[in-house]
Amino acid sequence: MTPQTLTTARPVLRVPPASPAAAARYFGASLAFHADVSDVAHALEGGGALGFVVLDSRSTGSWDQGHVPGAVHLPTALIAEQAAGLLDPAVPVVTYCWGPGCNGATRAALALAELGYQVKEMLGGFEYWVREGFAFETWEGSERRTADPLTAPAEAGDCGC
Repeated sequence: MTPQTLTTARPVLRVPPASPAAAARYFGASLAFHADVSDVAHALEGGGALGFVVLDSRSTGSWDQGHVPGAVHLPTALIAEQAAGLLDPAVPVVTYCWGPGCNGATRAALALAELGYQVKEMLGGFEYWVREGFAFETWEGSERRTADPLTAPAEAGDCGC
């Protein structure tokens, strides 16, 4: 196969991969902007000083339906007027919204960054928090569901990634 045939037959390589140096810059930057649901959960389970605060940027109705234990509730539309009263600018913030189909956490992270906060977005949002089997709070109390085997290992607490 010629290189042209290879890229035509395999659309993944139609655009060649970035150089290793460019890939390292990109993926390093991605980790600076994103946090994993599992990593956030394990940090919260460890107790003690986290070094960050978790922020739920959804509506009150969504918050009541279920949220990460210990999270601060601050809907995106209220960040500009209420962030200073709820958040310490010296403490990084990890935002989340519903899930990967929603960019609310991204909008919240942008609003906080524009106010001078260090911020990361929790990938997967509340959807993956629940799907991975982590405890959450509702207006009725605590709840925990069985982990979805498509999102979390069925037998081990660590996926190995």
